[in-house]
Amino acid sequence: MVADAAEAWPVVLRQSGAVLAAMTSGFDPSVPNMARVYNYWLDGKDNFPADRAEGERLLEIYPPLRDLVRENRAFVTRAVTYGAEQRISQFIDLGAGLPASPAIHQAARAVQPDARVAYVDADRVVLAHARALLATSDGVAAVDADLRDPAAVLGHPDLRAVIDPATPVCVIFGAVLHFLDADAACAVTAGYGCLMAPGSYMIISVACNDDEALAKRLSEEYTAATWHNHTREDVAEFFDGLEMVGPGVTEAKHWRPWTAEPALCSRQGHVLAGVGSLRDLHELETPAQSRGRGAGRRRPP
Repeated sequence: MVADAAEAWPVVLRQSGAVLAAMTSGFDPSVPNMARVYNYWLDGKDNFPADRAEGERLLEIYPPLRDLVRENRAFVTRAVTYGAEQRISQFIDLGAGLPASPAIHQAARAVQPDARVAYVDADRVVLAHARALLATSDGVAAVDADLRDPAAVLGHPDLRAVIDPATPVCVIFGAVLHFLDADAACAVTAGYGCLMAPGSYMIISVACNDDEALAKRLSEEYTAATWHNHTREDVAEFFDGLEMVGPGVTEAKHWRPWTAEPALCSRQGHVLAGVGSLRDLHELETPAQSRGRGAGRRRPP
């Protein structure tokens, strides 16, 4: 499982329809864009009337939605800080979206001043913002790549300019895996897990709703992308083969590395979140040990 090259075991997932269109669409202010809708919910300024109308329509259906978005952002910041405290100095933000405060590199550099960050997205508007606002200092890059192709992402020359995949890295899936179905999300996280160096970390957060009828209505009304309502069991499987930090999969609002038990808020909507680690070389089991207990990161399809 040593990730000495991004060429090993490539995973390429190809989808048609709303997910692919949303992830690769160009600039059209008349069509809601998932990055800009998210930006609106965070009280950002990089959005247009169509994005604000989409955001408000969804808030009418489920008013706590804005709270969930803010709780997600706070979790990602805490998790990045934790990763930096574990001496991780490389971070890859997949499906980075529009800049938020604090940015990933700001949170990481508050602990590791020399931290290097790659912001990965396939949205041209996002990339334009990232290059203008984020990629203005050494060790920060905006990378035009599809997060669903781990080998291509980790082998991209713009990412390789700041990230060495052969050494520990923190890979971030912040509120993006609910735009893939559960099987595709599992394949993607497994793909990165197979290519990450031992000692690496993976941060995941996913929005979900306990009320299936409400979840279906939200999915139908959300035109900026296709949203999948994953279960807690689905999210736990996204971490398959990794050692969970602290409480495991829990409410983003409650995640802290020192807590032992997961906790959920008493509401229908949740952001399920967690941090997993790929153990260091000296801690890894031998193949015989791994077979003996039936564990280990599965090879992606």
